[in-house]
Amino acid sequence: MKNDRKMTFMLITIPVVVLFFCFNTLPLIQGFIYSFTNFKGYGSYDWVGLRNYMDLFTDSRVGGSYLFTIKYAVVCTILVNVISLILALGLNSKIKGKSVLRGIYFIPNVLGALVVSYIFSFFFTYILPVVGQTLGIEALSSSILSRESTAWIGIVIVGVWQSVAMNTIIYISGLQTVPEDVYEAGSIDGATGWKKFKSLTFPLIMPFFTINMVLCMKNFLMVFDQIMALTKGGPSQSTESISYLIYNNGMAGGQFGFQSANAFVFFIVIVTVSVLQMRFMNKREEQL
Repeated sequence: MKNDRKMTFMLITIPVVVLFFCFNTLPLIQGFIYSFTNFKGYGSYDWVGLRNYMDLFTDSRVGGSYLFTIKYAVVCTILVNVISLILALGLNSKIKGKSVLRGIYFIPNVLGALVVSYIFSFFFTYILPVVGQTLGIEALSSSILSRESTAWIGIVIVGVWQSVAMNTIIYISGLQTVPEDVYEAGSIDGATGWKKFKSLTFPLIMPFFTINMVLCMKNFLMVFDQIMALTKGGPSQSTESISYLIYNNGMAGGQFGFQSANAFVFFIVIVTVSVLQMRFMNKREEQL
């Protein structure tokens, strides 16, 4: 009986491991190997050693994409967590129709990122300029996606609008784990409003805050769909994210080997950022 149980677990686990290796680990290994070549994505190739990795640090386009991606990720992570936490506090309170409101706020997360981005692209290109011209607002009289100084704002708006939903649900889950006894004891000590949130609520939902911060930063660093649908890296490559650069130049630009090196470095960057975030946030949890 015990051996049959082990065999069942093995039969369940082995196919999953094989699929994970074939569609995740193996491409990663192949990409790492190609990063030491001048492979164009087709035909023959030669080994170039560490040249691709050395060129990464002198390529201004790669540097610009890293700067934009980091700026985008930091801004979006802060905005999403602030907005979603405020929404979660409101939706967790005793208000009428909060179940319906939760469903409404979750709708953006159900829609595909490309679909949402194309809808916003139409809004930014055709509707918003008309509104700006009607109201006499010069800054909105033309598409914000057509200017280097404002194109990134449009991408931030779309990214934040769609990401707030999931973070709000996670925060609501955290708020529902806080015992009512804690609030009752705090009210006796005079904890209300901001003091109540700072001293009672936030320390108790800190693990959920950590999860949201790490997931947000990771997801926003990997931004691709919004760039693809809204700006395609323009204008003048001012909104070119790392993921889009890797895809565009690697698949269609004949830089498969070079962008494989870029992808591997980007992988290391994301892992490093996530680990540092986890360590910092865990220390904050211990202090609280």
